[in-house]
Amino acid sequence: MARNDARRSVLADAGIRVLATEGARGLTHRAVDAASSLPRGTASNYFATRDDLIAALVERIEQRLAPDLDAPHRPADRALFAEYLRDVVRRLRADPHVALALFELRLEASRRPSVAATLGAWRRRAFEEDVSFNDRAGLPGGRTDLLLFHYAIDGLMLDHLTVPLDPDASLEDAVDDFVDRLLP
Repeated sequence: MARNDARRSVLADAGIRVLATEGARGLTHRAVDAASSLPRGTASNYFATRDDLIAALVERIEQRLAPDLDAPHRPADRALFAEYLRDVVRRLRADPHVALALFELRLEASRRPSVAATLGAWRRRAFEEDVSFNDRAGLPGGRTDLLLFHYAIDGLMLDHLTVPLDPDASLEDAVDDFVDRLLP
């Protein structure tokens, strides 16, 4: 497989757009080539199989959703916890293609064990990192609370990106309501 990190990122970003707009069935090497405006065959040079392509998309989604680690230091309290959750929502809203691609991968995982293995490993590792960060930072809430927040944010984003129950609702206010109601 070819190794040019910049081109690999361009291809993965194109794959994310294809996945978000065409769904899992539309995700082909040829579609990624077309979406990236690179010559036909480029995607297959970088990702020999569809599973390799999907693994690269998961890796790229992780990179694109990574938080800003240079955030200012503040007291670890409910307000900071809520700010971290609002930041997650901001990052997911910043490029809807990323969030939609992630939902598409989750649906595809229900049909293909190889996708479930790749995506599941990343999600579980990322969740454990969230729990560890929360503990180290002294933020309120434990493992079960964080799990409930993941469920809540996933549902909030799915609602926002598809057919909202309340199109005028503020996502930031919803996050604040989650914190008020879910954290003891």
